[in-house]
Amino acid sequence: RNMFKKSLIAVMGIFMLFAAYACDGNKTTGEVLDDTVITSTVKTKLLADSGVSGFDIDVDTNKGVVELNGVVTTEAESRKAESIAEEVNGVVSVDNNLVVDSSANR
Repeated sequence: RNMFKKSLIAVMGIFMLFAAYACDGNKTTGEVLDDTVITSTVKTKLLADSGVSGFDIDVDTNKGVVELNGVVTTEAESRKAESIAEEVNGVVSVDNNLVVDSSANR
């Protein structure tokens, strides 16, 4: 019973943080939650795909627009990362800002 109360308080705290962020960022709480899910899903799919180096790609989402930043070693890897992001449910568009650097150390 005590564990349930602690969990409920933690969830409420997280919800309040999202609500506060939504007010500051001109986003509704739903948009913040949707963007968080999209970001997490894209990042998970990038990490799971052997064709891209998910650890080198930063993912940010704002109102369904996914922004990819980082360094990749080939143009094909950049396109693959963009394709993965585009396939995620809720994504409106993808801003691919990945820099191709074939000399990047991995």
